[in-house]
Amino acid sequence: MLTLGTDSGGMMSDMLPKAVREGLAAPNRNKFRHRLTIHAGGKVYPILRLFDRGFEVDDGTANHLRGLVDIYDGQRHMTHALIVATGEEDGVRRYEYKRQTPATATPPRDFVEP
Repeated sequence: MLTLGTDSGGMMSDMLPKAVREGLAAPNRNKFRHRLTIHAGGKVYPILRLFDRGFEVDDGTANHLRGLVDIYDGQRHMTHALIVATGEEDGVRRYEYKRQTPATATPPRDFVEP
């Protein structure tokens, strides 16, 4: 049960409806569940599994991804990738990288610094 504090020795959470208590507890349960995400076309898709050559996403929410995407770990931009769909099984779509470039905070230098 979620503890919100006390009021005259009693639990304030006892006064809240069950649906409200569950709603308040849900973000804590799923805090890191979908930390890895794909950003493409102004939308964000949770990554179910990330591996060396690609990633998997829920086919129901991201079955049309292709081309250039950005991969994030929370707020940290990890990589830019050119992807291609390689299969679907049990509602999970697999994508593999055609090209993957680590994201950097600064543009690459095209000259040698003194």
